Formats: sequence, structure tokens, C-alpha cells
Amino acid sequence: MHATLNELIPILQTAIGPVILISGVGLLILSMTNRLGRAIDRARSLAGKYPQTPAETQLATLAQLRTLWRRAKMLRLAIGLASLSVLLAGVLIISLFLTALFHFEIAWLISGIFVGCLASLIGALLAFMYDMQLSLAALKVEMEKDTGTQF
Repeated sequence: MHATLNELIPILQTAIGPVILISGVGLLILSMTNRLGRAIDRARSLAGKYPQTPAETQLATLAQLRTLWRRAKMLRLAIGLASLSVLLAGVLIISLFLTALFHFEIAWLISGIFVGCLASLIGALLAFMYDMQLSLAALKVEMEKDTGTQF
């Protein structure tokens, strides 16, 4: 039941990877929440001004609002998946230490947690990339509305 220092040192070295992953994904979540805040603020601004919007630009405004809504949903998904990735990385670290302390043979569980962690991160990144595509679509609608030119 007692692990020696010589047994814990390799576990500490192994746990460095998930700790770095937590740090990196935390920064990614920060970026995503900033983007979500901007999308929500922009949607609230457009929705608040919608009743006074001239009839000829109402369709463009509605298109922007729909795009912003899709962006917000995509970012919520991305943030959720990234958060799940961080949670699984934390569970992975705990599992590594429990394995060392109590000599559990749970390599299959550790592998599954690691795969889940990375799969969640990949899903978050895909949703984040889709959000970037949607933000360009919103910019296109706004530029076309403002300039009267198709891009």
C-alpha cells in the first residue's frame, strides 16, 4: 500500500503530460469564452436595435442573428468538450497516482481516459474551427449589408 519515492518519481514524470494539457486547454477555453462573450454581446446589440432597423436591412440583420446564434451554440459545445478534456486529464492524473499507491492494474482504464481526453479535445477544436468559419459568414453578411456589394 505504501509507494516508495523511487516508485512515485516515474509517476510524477508521467503526470507532467496531462498537467501541461490542462494548462494549454485552459488557455484555449479562455479564448473560446472571449469569443462567446463577443458573439453574445453582438447578438444582443443587433436584437435590441432590430425594431428600429429599416425594412430593407431587416433580412440581413436576421441572417446575422441566426449566424450569431449558431456560433454561440458551437462555442458552447466547444467549451463543454474542452472542459470535459480537462476533467478527464485530472481524472487521468489521479488514476496514475492511485495505480502507483495501491498497485492497481488498470492500464485499460488509464488508456480509455486518455483516449477520451484527446477525443474531447479534438471535438472541441473541430467545433472551434467551425465557429471561425461561421464568424466569417457573419462578417460577409455585415459587409454586404454595409457596402451593397457581394463578397
